[in-house]
Amino acid sequence: MPELLFYTTEGCHLCEYAEAMLDDLARSGKIRARPVDISESEELVERYGLTIPVLRNPRSGRELNWPFNTEQIIELLQTDTG
Repeated sequence: MPELLFYTTEGCHLCEYAEAMLDDLARSGKIRARPVDISESEELVERYGLTIPVLRNPRSGRELNWPFNTEQIIELLQTDTG
């Protein structure tokens, strides 16, 4: 199952909306999203603090900033490095 990194942090209401979408896709077996709490890294806070939630395809390196929808998430999964 394809995996995305989900940059998030506690208390982010937009992240809660994104998480609900990711949960729906995960239940349907389409993806797995691994949450990464940006508050645990000064570098991540600097990089994503104003843009979370952010999804990252670790295979391609492509990112998707909020706002996004389920179709865009699926498209992000289908992108490749080539």
